[in-house]
Amino acid sequence: MEKISLSIKRKSGKRIIPGFGLSMGITISMLSLTILLPVVSIVICASNLSFKEFLEVVTSRAVVSGYKVSFGCAFIAAVVNGIFGMILAWVLVRYDFPGKRLLDGLIELPFALPTAVAGIALTSLYSNEGWIGSIFSNFGIQIAYTKIGIIIAMIFIGIPFVVRSIQPVLEKLDKQYEEAAAMLGASERRTFFKVIFPEIFPAMLTGFGLALARGIGEYGSVVFIAGNIPYETQIAPLLIVSKLEQLKYTDATAIALVILATSFSILFVINIIQSLVNKRTS
Repeated sequence: MEKISLSIKRKSGKRIIPGFGLSMGITISMLSLTILLPVVSIVICASNLSFKEFLEVVTSRAVVSGYKVSFGCAFIAAVVNGIFGMILAWVLVRYDFPGKRLLDGLIELPFALPTAVAGIALTSLYSNEGWIGSIFSNFGIQIAYTKIGIIIAMIFIGIPFVVRSIQPVLEKLDKQYEEAAAMLGASERRTFFKVIFPEIFPAMLTGFGLALARGIGEYGSVVFIAGNIPYETQIAPLLIVSKLEQLKYTDATAIALVILATSFSILFVINIIQSLVNKRTS
């Protein structure tokens, strides 16, 4: 009996997939090469500046204006993506219609499309001579080379994050809760906000945070439609590229460090809120 129980313990303690040490070593090495080392290099390069010089670079008028444009437009775009991304995910999960698979596949287009191609396409579409831009220009509204164009470009590159975050949660959501709420006399609106929305809200927050962080650091798809007007539509990533072209590497890394710290802080706060919401809903 002792031999049988001993063999059972050995079998139960045996991992199905062996080689944990090797797998963990490869994982840590890849994370170090692709994420940790580039981040550390930014910090080390920016440390060549004194604290006073660092503040002078990151608080200059042009740089602060770039922060306002990037952060403000990215926040508005993330809010729009949060609302319409939830609606789009709801349609894809809850309804069957012709072309549903095509629409579902088009969600991934901003990921697959080169950012420069997306920027050129959006600029030609929303310029005063473009198909959509010409319609608005007749009413005196200019889209390209304004903050409106920047927001549209950020919505384009951020919408997949929200849809793909909410979609799996909606697919796994048990419809029995909705049926129970309906049997208890709850209206459709009350059922949505009291039963469905609390379940998808953490996923919506995740998609919002990812879209916001992506919008803040986006360059290729925004730089063309932005017009790069100083103190109006000049984005922060463009200032980094300008500093690199001027061979001011430390200044460029100082600006990049601020963007990196801001994006990390945003994701950190959103993760904390998400965990608190998950505890409350569970």
